[in-house]
Amino acid sequence: MESTGGPYLNTAAVTSPVGIARLLQMTFGCTTFSLVAHQGGFSAAYGTFCMFVWTFCFAITVFIITCEFTHLHSCLSLSWGNFTAAFAMLATLMSITAAVIYPLYFVQVGCYPIGCEVRDFRIAASVFAGLLFVAYATEVFLTRAKPGQVTSYMATISGLLKIVQAFVACIIFGALVNDSQYGKYVATQWCVAVYSFCFVVTVVVVAFSVTGKTALLWFPFERSVVIYTFGAVLLYMSAAVIWPVFCFDSKYGSPRRPGLCAKGKCPWDSQLVIAIFTYVNLLLYVLDLAYSQRIRFVSHL
Repeated sequence: MESTGGPYLNTAAVTSPVGIARLLQMTFGCTTFSLVAHQGGFSAAYGTFCMFVWTFCFAITVFIITCEFTHLHSCLSLSWGNFTAAFAMLATLMSITAAVIYPLYFVQVGCYPIGCEVRDFRIAASVFAGLLFVAYATEVFLTRAKPGQVTSYMATISGLLKIVQAFVACIIFGALVNDSQYGKYVATQWCVAVYSFCFVVTVVVVAFSVTGKTALLWFPFERSVVIYTFGAVLLYMSAAVIWPVFCFDSKYGSPRRPGLCAKGKCPWDSQLVIAIFTYVNLLLYVLDLAYSQRIRFVSHL
């Protein structure tokens, strides 16, 4: 029987530099959560988050390798280049977060009271968690758009920044729900509206790019994204001014951390985290606006 098509298996999916990076991601991810589940242990919300990150990233990486190795990705209604680039950036952010949180809350120098064996397993898991982050960061570095190269939007600096912006917004939301007292003033409620609106629109932009549906829209998607980014810069500028004033000015809040504030349950701490990451996201949107002037969207890659 003659074959009219190409090879059934794509060996480059596991032999190319990106393919090797993904195999390392799969290996490091499986090793990390196996060490934690077997003996290292985890507890509370921080430990659950770390385990979710490692298992989620492992599952999606296995899915990507399988689809590329068997050419099944051509059957999916996704812009595959946008999907893999977006996931690699998201996995990089999630894995570095877990690589910091797990040793911070679960690793200790001494053996008491958990025992030396558990301590050693936790240290080993922390090492592999760090290696997992390096593997995902390597994929982002290898697949990022080069000057003059035609590539998918999510592989460009602007596309990668969209993922970081959404991730930073999630950090802000986490601090907001942790007794930040944002409902105390209308002005701080405006800031919450800014964070929510920008997060939702950024996620929508990513979703349209990943699904490859931008060409089906009746309005020019590329121009709309640039206009939205400019609007997000203005909105975040307002939040960057309003939030610190209504939280840290002596007329409305406290310029210093109250001495009786309990660790982990202090509204002032949450307000400080929100203020810091508001400025971080403002910088990210400014960089996004600058880079978006130099790119063109490609939805079918």
